[in-house]
Amino acid sequence: MRKLLIKPIIFLLIFIFPINVFANNPGSVIIMDVDSGRILYRSNIDEKHLIASTTKIMTCIIVLENSDIEKKITVGDEVLSSYGTNIYIEKGEKIKIIDLLYGLMLRSGNDAAITLAVNTLGLDRFIEKMNERAQKIGMKDTTFENPHGLDDDTVNYSTAYDMALLARYAYKNKMYKKIISCRKYVTKSSKKSYVWYNRMTLMNKYKNCIGGKNGYTPRAGKSLVSYAKKNNFTLLIVSLADNDIYRTHSNLYITYFNKYKKYLIVDKNNFLLLPMLKNKTLYIKRDFEYPLANSEVDNIETLVKIYQKKSKNHVIGKIDILLNKRGIGSLNIYEKTQKKKDKNIFQRITDLFIR
Repeated sequence: MRKLLIKPIIFLLIFIFPINVFANNPGSVIIMDVDSGRILYRSNIDEKHLIASTTKIMTCIIVLENSDIEKKITVGDEVLSSYGTNIYIEKGEKIKIIDLLYGLMLRSGNDAAITLAVNTLGLDRFIEKMNERAQKIGMKDTTFENPHGLDDDTVNYSTAYDMALLARYAYKNKMYKKIISCRKYVTKSSKKSYVWYNRMTLMNKYKNCIGGKNGYTPRAGKSLVSYAKKNNFTLLIVSLADNDIYRTHSNLYITYFNKYKKYLIVDKNNFLLLPMLKNKTLYIKRDFEYPLANSEVDNIETLVKIYQKKSKNHVIGKIDILLNKRGIGSLNIYEKTQKKKDKNIFQRITDLFIR
């Protein structure tokens, strides 16, 4: 993490080495900073595509948010309709939801997807929930019709931008992060034992990759949502209709980790205020961090606004952060209230006589 000093400006030198950026020309691609949501690169990000098994990111989140993952469920007739990539669970088999989630994300089990949907919310309600969640996180150009991504009978459409919103939202869930970063998972059900290895091979091809989800159908082509972390700086990439997903993502990560660095622009433990406020006990609740290219470092400004009246929640002002005169974030400034100390018995008796 780099701390950005503002007024005076400190010029920080970042050496950028040339590299071949694209292995090919994917249909749609986006690179986003996970923490701030800043888009670092975009190409055709609003084009609608079939999304194949990257659908399962939403399936995983809906299950995590709406079920007891330690609960055992019994596989029913729904599994008989599953085809394509499976983990080969059987009707009548009893297995934990959490185990099915690992099978869903590591092995892309279509049978795990349909079993989870049917046995948590019911298939119809589960799909409704997928679309409701999509709308709440801003996925305006996305439609889900199934929990697995197969597109012979029903279809799931989205865009690179919408899938980046989903990937960023999902990454806030600790269990989701644990599942997608797992390389090997061993478990057993009422009938048999399982050993699953993560099929998302970018984790083996690029050392900073920390997980993700790939997808493929003949109609959708190849798709990939991935995450990578370097020096406390986490990026995600979505590419849809991309014939060389792993090479594309590797090259883009190398390029953009070189081009951008994460800066601490406002430090909650050390921020400057106007001299006239020195007698007040003021604070902010969080730091403000942001990815910047070398050419942007000297274009950051902070604007402090102090209100005439303190609000009910003790907000006394605001810090606006600007890049090239455009707002990129803001922080509320709070004033600590001084608690009145309880008077001892001597002080209370004295007060009675003074009255």
